[in-house]
Amino acid sequence: MTKLLCVYCSSSRDLDPKYYEAGEAMGRGLAERGWGLVYGGGNAGTMGSVARATKSAGGKVVGIIPEFMEERELAFHEADELVTVDSMRERKRIMAERADAFVTLPGGIGTLEEVSEIMVERGLAMHSKPLVLVNQDGYYDGLLAFLDRMIAENFKSAGFKSLIGVANTVDEVWPLLESPADFQADQLWQPRA
Repeated sequence: MTKLLCVYCSSSRDLDPKYYEAGEAMGRGLAERGWGLVYGGGNAGTMGSVARATKSAGGKVVGIIPEFMEERELAFHEADELVTVDSMRERKRIMAERADAFVTLPGGIGTLEEVSEIMVERGLAMHSKPLVLVNQDGYYDGLLAFLDRMIAENFKSAGFKSLIGVANTVDEVWPLLESPADFQADQLWQPRA
């Protein structure tokens, strides 16, 4: 059975071309390494770039899209499997359940919400799936600084940042997925023996 990589990214059509190129590299790279893609089901922006590149490289594409987006003709109908759901919450839930690992490319507030939820769940020891943030051209520097401040002011434990691998390029993603850093949830969230 093909492992699925969940890729969180943007649907914007107005980005610098370098972000679409990174999406294409992600799609090709995951297919070349035997991964399938599970993502938000869109045909626009970086989402479309990742899906088209995955498909053209022979990879499996699973899209999870809310009905209102499909009605606006935003779905990638060339997906091997296109699941239409009622809500954004259901979309996120199914993507997370189907994924074996997560990668976050630069994106907007929706992307930030998706990766934040996965970070929270991993921090609470609800899953141990690898999670990689692609900090292309320093895009997520502000977020990483915010995580440092959370730790410095004891909102999170010192090891919290180790739950997420940080790659500067798509090429740096693959070793982080293959050998994710060990992460220990805070003592409060350790599973009972």
